[in-house]
Amino acid sequence: MKSSLITGVAITLAVGLLTGCSSSADTRDLKQFVDDTLSKPRGRIEPIPVFKPYEFFSYSAAGLRSPFELPVVVDTSIAVKSDLASVRPNLDRPREHLERFPIGDLSMVGTMQGAEGALWALIRDGSGGVVRIKTGQYIGQNHGRITDISEYRINLIEIVPNGLGGWIERPRTLALVGLGGE
Repeated sequence: MKSSLITGVAITLAVGLLTGCSSSADTRDLKQFVDDTLSKPRGRIEPIPVFKPYEFFSYSAAGLRSPFELPVVVDTSIAVKSDLASVRPNLDRPREHLERFPIGDLSMVGTMQGAEGALWALIRDGSGGVVRIKTGQYIGQNHGRITDISEYRINLIEIVPNGLGGWIERPRTLALVGLGGE
C-alpha cells in the first residue's frame, strides 16, 4: 500500500511539472521584454586610466633628525667643555637589546617592583615586545644610560656628538604612555 501511494504521488508531481513546461502557456510579454532590452543601445565602458610612472627620489637627509620626532630642547645651562676627551661613550662594552632602537621608537608602559625592592621599568621596544630594565642599563642609539626610574618616567643621560668633534651629555626623559603632555 505504501509503495502504490508513493508511486501515485510521484506520477502526480511529474504530470504537474510537465504541464508547467508546456508551450501552450502565454509568454508573449516575456518575449516582448527580451526583444525591447536587446534593441536598446548598449553602454560604453570607460578605458583604464593611465597612471604616471614612478619617479625615483633619493632621500639625502638621512643623518638629520626625523621630522616625526619632537625636537630636543637643549638646556642652555650645559656648557660645552673645552676638554673634549672628558665625555665619550664606552664603545668597548657589549651593546644591550634596547640600544638597537631609536629612543623615539621606545615607550614606557609600566613599572614593577622587584623582590629586593628595586623598581624595574617596562619598555615596549620597536618590534612590539616588552622588556624590563633597571637603573644603569643602556637604551636608545645615543648611548643612553638610565639614571633614575620612577613610577611615571625614566631619566637618562645620552652621549651625543657636540658638532666640534667631541661628545656631550644630554639629559632625556621617557614618560609613561598615557600621561598628559607627552
